[in-house]
Amino acid sequence: MTNFAPVSGLVGGALVGLSAVILMLTIGRIAGVSGIVLNAMTSSDAAGRSWRLAFVLGLPLGALLVTAVGLKDWSSISFPATMPTTVIAGFIVGVGSTFGLGCTSGHGICGLARFSMRSVAATVTFIATAAATVFVIRHMI
Repeated sequence: MTNFAPVSGLVGGALVGLSAVILMLTIGRIAGVSGIVLNAMTSSDAAGRSWRLAFVLGLPLGALLVTAVGLKDWSSISFPATMPTTVIAGFIVGVGSTFGLGCTSGHGICGLARFSMRSVAATVTFIATAAATVFVIRHMI
């Protein structure tokens, strides 16, 4: 069962979009998480590495902050996948974002906002694959 929460989705989406705009306006970088994570691990530039590490650390810390101030109760969330399934899925996502030259945040949020045709193709592929996966899992398996 999925809980439909349009206000939370609208606020969350607006905040993600705002953060992407702020990153672009302040340091001229695109908020594509896979590229940020990769370059945080491989960059030899200390200044470039520091903002990327701050960005990556801010992702879980933001969720912890929301929980700490009582805005969200995560106790009802369940994660039925096993650890091997999660590791394999993470590997597949990593390979896909490498071959696709970006992840869903980079293409779907920032790339579409810049009218990138490559991002349009990637985002359509992401959505079609997700829809097909849900159909297969819920209706065929």
